[in-house]
Amino acid sequence: MSHTPETEAAPMVRFENVTKRFGDNQVCEDLTFTVAPGEFVTLIGPSGSGKTTILRLLMTLERVTSGLIEVGGEPLSHMPRGGRTVPADEKHLRRIRRRIGMVFQQFNLFPNMDVLRNITEAPVHVLGRDKEAAEAHAMELLGMVGLAEKAREHPSRLSGGQQQRVAIARALAMRPDVLLLDEVTSALDPELVAGVLGLLREIASTTDITFLCVTHEMGFAREVSDRVMMFDAGRVVEEGPPESLFGEPGHERTRSFLRAVLDRP
Repeated sequence: MSHTPETEAAPMVRFENVTKRFGDNQVCEDLTFTVAPGEFVTLIGPSGSGKTTILRLLMTLERVTSGLIEVGGEPLSHMPRGGRTVPADEKHLRRIRRRIGMVFQQFNLFPNMDVLRNITEAPVHVLGRDKEAAEAHAMELLGMVGLAEKAREHPSRLSGGQQQRVAIARALAMRPDVLLLDEVTSALDPELVAGVLGLLREIASTTDITFLCVTHEMGFAREVSDRVMMFDAGRVVEEGPPESLFGEPGHERTRSFLRAVLDRP
């Protein structure tokens, strides 16, 4: 476990009766849960169970069909206007979205920019930060991820593991309150996985960032999570501390999923 979150504080992330449908396909059904500031929550479950949709809703890449999402006590999908709640406009979405970073399974780096500019582009042009200060912070982050000497390289000259480290540094450059991780090791060669997971473990234990992580790396989930949520068919089947959920899962669906992914008898 990375650290103990502040249980008394207001939630950093709150889902209230959130449903998401794509046509007739209901991906998330009436989800209600909270994530505390500084908490590391991992979402596990079979493909198509709704895990990545949770992250996409928080990034406003998708809109809720019904229900409410709050980030840091402010509504994400909706906003107050004239004494009532209405769907959020683009200005509101952009403001709240600045509090959230995401690292994708595909690195999504800008191929025409060197590493340093990949990291400083959004802080300078989205947040309006001073270029020199943004570059100094970027170099600090590159030092943290072990790539300070690659600042002037282009992504095409980096390995997959190095590109994913740059993507993590780029997300951190926005100083997010919440960091979303979507299968961040799935595109990496097996020998590169441990280094990236070790880096994320260090970030989780040394910052107050709130994490929501979708991963198939059960060992990592067990080691770094404060809480694990098991999803199936758009619902939370079971949740709890990793030692109890992995050690003594209470739901048969969780047991069968873990048997499959951990190759248990």
